[in-house]
Amino acid sequence: MKFKDYWLSDYYRNTDGDTYKPYKYFFMGKKLRMIYWLRRCQCSRGLLQIINRLIYRHYSYWNNNEIPYKTQIGKGLYLGHSGGRYINKEAKIGDNCNINHNVTIGKENRGGRLGCPTIGSKVWIGCNSVIVGKVFIGDNVMIAPNSFVNFDVPSNSLVISGKIIKKDNPTEKYINNIV
Repeated sequence: MKFKDYWLSDYYRNTDGDTYKPYKYFFMGKKLRMIYWLRRCQCSRGLLQIINRLIYRHYSYWNNNEIPYKTQIGKGLYLGHSGGRYINKEAKIGDNCNINHNVTIGKENRGGRLGCPTIGSKVWIGCNSVIVGKVFIGDNVMIAPNSFVNFDVPSNSLVISGKIIKKDNPTEKYINNIV
């Protein structure tokens, strides 16, 4: 995992296609700084990782997010609005995903879906949504706000109130600046 590749793709998606210049770090908002340090933690080792984790923990707390640095997250992560995201460290998230505020991606500890979700690429997750258990969310899926998902969702689908609706391009105009 190369820090520069992940960071530049995340920056591009979160700034409406703006190109990154090193001096822009000082003008970034707190959400972008948190993503920056998340990627630093994921790409460093040893003593440097410990220092990066302390800084990331500060920004994570400041943003009211609980996204462990060990979580596998693809390129182009977009966090809509600040705060309230809780993602289990065992979850897997693909490229170009939008995760809005007050989203929970968690582990189920009992039953047939014991485990954590695997989320594909180009997935838009609406506000106040909950995804739990060992479920697979396909590519190009839109999960409407206030949805509870504890079932597999095929690619090219829209999830509203626990119902799956097949659609050609559900994330069109929702996921911008794809990398």
